[in-house]
Amino acid sequence: MSRMERLPELLFIAGEWREANDGARFAVEDPADGSTIVKIADAGEADAADALDAAVAAQAAWAATPPRERGELLRSAFELITERKDAFAEVISLEMGKPLAEAAGEVAYGAEFFRWFSEEAVRIHGRWMSAPDGKSRLLTTKRAVGPCLFVTPWNFPIAMGTRKIGPAIAAGCTMVVKPAAQTPLTMLKLAELLDEVGLPKGVLNVIPTTSPGPVVSSLMADDRLRKVSFTGSTGVGKTLVKQSADNLQRVSMELGGNAPFLVFADADLDAAVDGAMLAKMRNMGEACTAANRFLVHVDVAEEFARKLGERMGAMKVGRGQDEGVQVGPLIDANAVDSVSQLVTDAIHDGAKVVVGAERPDGAGHFYPPTVLLDVPPEAQINAVEVFGPVAPITTFTSEDEAIAAANDTEYGLASYAYTRDLDRTLRLAERLEFGMLGINTGLVSNPAAPFGGMKASGFGREGGFEGIEEYLETTYVALPVS
Repeated sequence: MSRMERLPELLFIAGEWREANDGARFAVEDPADGSTIVKIADAGEADAADALDAAVAAQAAWAATPPRERGELLRSAFELITERKDAFAEVISLEMGKPLAEAAGEVAYGAEFFRWFSEEAVRIHGRWMSAPDGKSRLLTTKRAVGPCLFVTPWNFPIAMGTRKIGPAIAAGCTMVVKPAAQTPLTMLKLAELLDEVGLPKGVLNVIPTTSPGPVVSSLMADDRLRKVSFTGSTGVGKTLVKQSADNLQRVSMELGGNAPFLVFADADLDAAVDGAMLAKMRNMGEACTAANRFLVHVDVAEEFARKLGERMGAMKVGRGQDEGVQVGPLIDANAVDSVSQLVTDAIHDGAKVVVGAERPDGAGHFYPPTVLLDVPPEAQINAVEVFGPVAPITTFTSEDEAIAAANDTEYGLASYAYTRDLDRTLRLAERLEFGMLGINTGLVSNPAAPFGGMKASGFGREGGFEGIEEYLETTYVALPVS
């Protein structure tokens, strides 16, 4: 995409494109070189109030829209996103940094949430039964929870939006979306597309802002807002949960992760390396599901590290839009600083460098793919989300030791394990404290599956049959037998 091609610059409120009330704008930067891509409208509290007003005004009519119509809108949006996959991928790559091929993969994945929930819109079920004592009949019905607030992160600009917007549209909810300030352009282009396919005015409102705290707080202080869905850090998530208590808003929280990647002695090591590349290097490691801690049996650790190092060391680093690039820049300078410091500290603690670990000079927020071996279990890099292209390998000697190490974290989002032992697989499924487990695969995300975690990784599920329930209220009706 040429930078001369038109990019969205305004807020989207009540079906109209408009400037912020105070006329403020902010720069969206290219993480590959720090240059300004475009300056866009910067929403304030007054704009947020306008957006919620629009969502509230549209709620009743939208909830009354036949499910089939809501589903057809989602299906049309799925088809149009698929048709324009390359254009969306270019915007994602430009504002977020990921290579074009990977950005195209995100677009395809994100679009699938619209297809999935287009099919779920007509399958919102209640139930009917006789009471156990036979004296009454029990009827339950489902209805839209009401106006929602979605706070989405920068690392998957379209997919994190579609997996919230899709079920909300299917359920009959209106919404205000606050995308991350680093990557608002993709969400604005998605709003353009949904407007194009005929989504009624006010159902979707998009308000990029550089003042997320005041804007989100002002929305949550309004008792007309009935649902909040947030993807981001655990710290911010805890704050939002506390704020939600004042108006008892429904909340879904997809928070931080610290995914273990277990490799047992009986694993197919080549398959494990393939899976590790998927689980670690998707989005340059900037994913809550990214493999964060590699726990490898001592008997195969050196071979696994060598093979993984060869694969990661051969990856081409550069600007996401350049041909052949496999690893783009991290999102900003702070991200590079954090990753670099974690690697430096691990080496100081005794870790061995297999590949990488040297921060490059020059423009852009780049860090090389890095593999570390013999990382001490107590190293800081094992305790926090790395959010970068670094694979720290710690060894274990027994299954119990591996499970204990895997569970030794406040987080509980994704986990991975490679083994050929079926009994061990079942034990891992029962004992690992994570919402998702990939067995002999480095990919767990699927629109047809419930995405979410436990412990400090949050609560609620996105995707799957479970995903639409987050946007529905249940009414029970008692009918006496006459």
